[in-house]
Amino acid sequence: MKGQYATDQGRVRNHNEDAGGIFKNNYNQYLSIVADGMGGHQAGDVASQMATSIIEEKWQETDQISKPEEAEMWLKATIEQVNKEIYEKSIKEESCKGMGTTVVTVIHTQDFVTVAHIGDSRCYLKNEAGFSQITEDHSLVNELVRSGQISNEDAEHHPRKNVLLKALGTEEVIYPDIQTVTWETDNMILLCSDGLSNKVSDSELQSFITGDESLVDKVQGLIALANERGGEDNISLVIVHHELLMEEGEKSC
Repeated sequence: MKGQYATDQGRVRNHNEDAGGIFKNNYNQYLSIVADGMGGHQAGDVASQMATSIIEEKWQETDQISKPEEAEMWLKATIEQVNKEIYEKSIKEESCKGMGTTVVTVIHTQDFVTVAHIGDSRCYLKNEAGFSQITEDHSLVNELVRSGQISNEDAEHHPRKNVLLKALGTEEVIYPDIQTVTWETDNMILLCSDGLSNKVSDSELQSFITGDESLVDKVQGLIALANERGGEDNISLVIVHHELLMEEGEKSC
């Protein structure tokens, strides 16, 4: 496996509330994460950094994961703990009142990936069947689309497009969506915040992902495209390519 993480402030925001990375445990297993913070006076970055750092710390301490059930249990317990810590900080500190963050995180093994998410940061999978989004946004517009009240086209321009129905740290108890999918050589995973997915179509994401460029060029090209189209939001993404070995020059945490 090899992977690349990148984040960019964008062209409008005065600071970056996204966080993320690719992290290794003691058994050379990898976990990737993207978190998009919101709320409070510059507290979104506090929430996203808390989520990322707590998950990273716990991942580096974890035992080897060999079964999907183990990965799912680990992600559920870890995200619930992160939610508790962010929620408690938001209650205790006035400057952090109302803060929260999306999170999408993936455990990568040689045979499967396990994905957990809350909010509208996304996970896409490229495999022999094609390229597709495998997470469901926890957003108002996605629920309107799912219930048939608006079309996908309407959703792109809906005035409440950014309204989330779930975010990490905003409620005392919250449960992530978790799934496991088969993961084979030459498959790829893309994680991203909505600063990318709101500016770049799925077909364009697929074109970048399946191109011949290096992972560094892929992530930087996608960030540049989102910025060319306005860059109103922070932009963060992870690409992980299933290869036999992780090349240190390609990994960025």
